[in-house]
Amino acid sequence: MKARMAFQVLLYYWFTEVADPEGFARRHRELCEKLNLRGRILIAPEGINGTVSGLVADCEAYQTALRAEPGFGDMEFKVDPAEGHAFKAMHVRVRPEIITLGADASGPTALHLDAETWRDMMAREDAVILDGRNAYESELGHFANAICPPIQNFRELPEWLQAHRDEFAGKQILTYCTGGIRCEKLTAWMLANGFENVFQLDGGIVKYGQDPATAGEGFVGVNVVFDERVQVSAGERSQPLTACRQCGAASANYVNCANVECNLRMILCPECEESTGRCCSEACRAAPRQRLKGKKWHESPRRLHDQAR
Repeated sequence: MKARMAFQVLLYYWFTEVADPEGFARRHRELCEKLNLRGRILIAPEGINGTVSGLVADCEAYQTALRAEPGFGDMEFKVDPAEGHAFKAMHVRVRPEIITLGADASGPTALHLDAETWRDMMAREDAVILDGRNAYESELGHFANAICPPIQNFRELPEWLQAHRDEFAGKQILTYCTGGIRCEKLTAWMLANGFENVFQLDGGIVKYGQDPATAGEGFVGVNVVFDERVQVSAGERSQPLTACRQCGAASANYVNCANVECNLRMILCPECEESTGRCCSEACRAAPRQRLKGKKWHESPRRLHDQAR
C-alpha cells in the first residue's frame, strides 16, 4: 500500500455572485496565509478560480471554510496528492472575470458529461472532440482524434471556431479543457452563436483521469497544469504521446540540456536522462557551465496561466 502523501494540490472554480470582490479577496488571502497555503487565486464578481497547495489537513480546512461562504456550499474541488508545495508563494488577485474568452459568454452552458458517458460518446461516429485549450497544452497531451486549434490564447478560440464552423455541422460536439472552467465560457458562447449538440467534459481532463472507471482512457500524453509541476499524468490508462530522443522509448519526461549555454528543450526518459547527464550531445557534456542536478526545464506557471486566460 502506498504511503499517503503529506501535501495536496487543489484545483477549483465556482461561478457565483461575489458582491464585494475586494473585501472577499482580502479575507481570502488572510485565510490562505493562516493555513500556510500557496497558490494562485482569481476572484471576480462572477466567482473564484484557483489552484492552491498545502498540507493535507490545511487543504481540508480550506475546503470546509470556502464551502461555508454564502453561495459556495456545493463547490467542488479536484484533489491531487503531492510531495510538497506546488507554488513558491500565495497570490490572490481581483479580476473582472475569473476566465476571459474575449466574447460574450453570458448564456447557458452545455450539458456536462460524466467520465463514463464522455468515454462512450467519444466512440460515436458522429462525435467530434474539441480541445478548448491552447496549442502548447494540446501538443503535450490530448484526447485521441481531438481537433486541437492552433491557438496561443483562449481568446483566439471564437474567431477560429467561426472560420471552421463546417467541421462541426451535424456533429455531436464534445468539448474539454484542463479542469472545466474554460468550457463553461466556451460552450455558452458556442450555443449562443448557433452551434448545436454541444457537450462538455465535467471537471475536465483532471477529473476524467481521477475517475477509476476511466482513469484517462483515450487520452494520449500528459496534462499541462498551472503550477510548479507544469505537467502531470492524465490517468493510469492514458498513453504516452512523445518519445525519448536518445532511445526512442515512449516518454513524456521534458527536460532541458544541462549545458546552460545550450538549454535545448527535449524529451529524455529517466534512464537516458541519467546516462547522458541530461545533455543533448558530447560537446554539451564537456561544456563548463552545467545546470545543477535536479533543476529541470519548465515553463513559468504564471506565464502559462496568463496565456490560458
